[in-house]
Amino acid sequence: MAVEQLSTPSTDSPPRRGIGVSHIVFFVVAASAPLTVAAGGSPQAFAVTGSVGYPLAFLVLTVVLVVFSAGYAAMSRHITNAGAFYSYVAQGLGRSLGVGTSFVALVSYNAMQIGIYGLFGYTAADLAETRLGLDLPWWVYVLACIAAVGVLGYRRIDLNAKVLAVLLVIETVTVAVFDAGQFLDPGPQGISATPLSYDALATGAVGAAFCFAMAGFMGFESGAIYGEECRDPRRTIPRATYLAVVLMGVFYALSAWALAIGAGPGLVVGAAQEQGPGLFFALGEQRLGSAFGDIANVFFLTSLLAAILSFHNAVARYSFALGREHVLPGALGAVHPRHRSPHVSSLAQTGLAALTVIVFAAAGLDPLATLFTWLTNLGALGVIFLLTVVSAAVIGFFARDGRGERLWSRAVAPVLGGTALAAVFITALINFDVLLGAAKDSSLTWILPGVLLAAGIAGVAFGLFLKFRRPLVHKGIGHGADEGTQLSDSHRG
Repeated sequence: MAVEQLSTPSTDSPPRRGIGVSHIVFFVVAASAPLTVAAGGSPQAFAVTGSVGYPLAFLVLTVVLVVFSAGYAAMSRHITNAGAFYSYVAQGLGRSLGVGTSFVALVSYNAMQIGIYGLFGYTAADLAETRLGLDLPWWVYVLACIAAVGVLGYRRIDLNAKVLAVLLVIETVTVAVFDAGQFLDPGPQGISATPLSYDALATGAVGAAFCFAMAGFMGFESGAIYGEECRDPRRTIPRATYLAVVLMGVFYALSAWALAIGAGPGLVVGAAQEQGPGLFFALGEQRLGSAFGDIANVFFLTSLLAAILSFHNAVARYSFALGREHVLPGALGAVHPRHRSPHVSSLAQTGLAALTVIVFAAAGLDPLATLFTWLTNLGALGVIFLLTVVSAAVIGFFARDGRGERLWSRAVAPVLGGTALAAVFITALINFDVLLGAAKDSSLTWILPGVLLAAGIAGVAFGLFLKFRRPLVHKGIGHGADEGTQLSDSHRG
């Protein structure tokens, strides 16, 4: 019995796909958490890199990712599969490599989502204690959040889109108000274009600055995961991807610039080193009143919730795609008869998140310094690697048949984008100790990247195993609702 696609059922007509460009943009942008980038990422980037020109890094990467998206969008016009990266690499570079990619993707997206729980728990516990006098362990708030995300992830995708839309609007307005406050009432050095200059960018650790900026874009590529659930995926996915990249890049550059203007371009690095994320809230309170700090702190939590929910949906759909094609247990490829959601995969991801948090809590590890820092950097490194591999997959896919795509989309853009992303990946690897806040000789600098390497090797090895021992399963890898769903129950394993 074939597993059905994720779509809305109908008794007398083909299933209707219910989400459009705006919905996917909500998922994509919510994953990057605008308020988290503005309040947490930018102060940390200024403090660690010492680069006043950090806002420029966002604009440069916007161009790089727009170029990358040309090939990525071209692939999305020909492959509609909840596996996205996995499917693209399987059809562009080979099925076994596709399985290796899927294992890296599962590790990376799980790490991103579960890591953000660490920041959520730390922030929630601190806010509850300082504002309400409640002294509860961080993991209590995290387990409550996991339960809420689990319920939403189990239900229909359009409900998730509505929740994310509300949360995203709230946090975007919060950041926009902060930005306006800084430009209308600039700091001691006035409004200056210095933070947008290359000279200012080059004053600090340029490589690390690009790594921090790239982390702000995490999730931009996830639009293709929802191809089976959207209206006209051939047009919706490319439009949503381009729109999300440009919106994020410009907005984050503007917000980082506003932070520098509020503190003073020549003073922002020192202020960020002294105050950390508190710099955003302090500058906001100076211009907009103390109420802004209280409100922004609450919305900071909802921003994290939106990011967690978005990554949860992405992980569930990767697991679903692999279960549907019997690379993972077939039960993960089940579709809820009423909600049309990958409910089993969603429950599995919820369980894994809860188990990981319980392990970290039982070990007495700091949620911010370990759970958040270790796992989100691991996830970001993995996603950058996946983007580089996908660029090669685009070239491989269209090399056999141009399929009507322009030379720019099928070859030139993937080469340019892939080369730039490979440079970012190597830079991130070299600066991994800086990103972790660890010593240069710390074992974490090779253990965490080693997890990605091990996942990739294990995936390729398993793909080869399937090729020789379960050839029918191997044949369906990366083909989703086409070859993959032709497998009968007897082939499920």
